[in-house]
Amino acid sequence: MTTSLDEILETFDFLDDWEDRYKYLIDLGKELPPLDGSEKTDANKVRGCVSQVWLITSVDKTADGGPVLTFKGDSDALIVQGLVAIVTTLFSGKPAREILETDVEGIFGKLGLQEHLTPQRSNGLRSMVGRIRSDAQEALEAA
Repeated sequence: MTTSLDEILETFDFLDDWEDRYKYLIDLGKELPPLDGSEKTDANKVRGCVSQVWLITSVDKTADGGPVLTFKGDSDALIVQGLVAIVTTLFSGKPAREILETDVEGIFGKLGLQEHLTPQRSNGLRSMVGRIRSDAQEALEAA
């Protein structure tokens, strides 16, 4: 996916109507490369999501040896797949420490996600972020 977080924020800001924002969210999800069936394992499944969500974490090292994480994901629900796209855009390619320090609530607040998602989707979004932060913490501890 080549959309940046800034582009997502600008587009959400530009679109006044939530129906248009939902359509954009679905389009973002459709841009995600699908996971291979072999990657949709129980180990990659995100717990706490009503829809099925899979996240795969890859850890590389920076020049100074710190961990950098990259994420790819998928879901069986269109809107949730769009949320996966936002979360992977937000965190992929970032150092573990930066992931842990990211003001996720502030970013989601700018997008207006909290007040426009069902409680189940909000819980799923928190579960995705929790999983990513947990992976970042583990990568830091292993470094």
